[in-house]
Amino acid sequence: MTNATPATTRTSPPFAADEATMLTAWLDFHRATLALKCDGLTPEQLRERSCPPSSMSLLGLVRHMAEVERHWFRRYLNGEDLGPDSRYWSETFPDGDFDLVEDADPVADTAAWQEDVAYARAAVEGLSLDTVGKRLWRGNEVTLRWILVHMIEEYARHNGHADLIRERIDGATGE
Repeated sequence: MTNATPATTRTSPPFAADEATMLTAWLDFHRATLALKCDGLTPEQLRERSCPPSSMSLLGLVRHMAEVERHWFRRYLNGEDLGPDSRYWSETFPDGDFDLVEDADPVADTAAWQEDVAYARAAVEGLSLDTVGKRLWRGNEVTLRWILVHMIEEYARHNGHADLIRERIDGATGE
């Protein structure tokens, strides 16, 4: 994600496939889109805020999506106890993933995100889309299908933010 990193490649989802293949392909497409929005930027550019009063930055989006990956695949799908705080936020700093990027290490944070993505890919391998997560979300059971659709929505929304932030930084645009 910095100037020293090779460019990200992104594969388009298939036009015809079974539902599980389609959902995981779209999720991977959106994961790669966020990485593309960060490619070739310096740590300072990755930390650059979108516009006041927002604390959103590309690095903040990477950190946020690492948290979202952990949240859904570790906590809700697999039932892991992650404790009350997360990697980047706490009760004291509930938006720490976005707010606390001034001294953050983009290389370490990107690696953490990629670790969470790898975990998520492995966690869903071979599962039915009807697999019910091991924890309730707001009193409701959630299936793997619901989690995948939600993750696609989450990335798609934040990739729109990433596109605008990247355009503000250096004028780069694209899908």
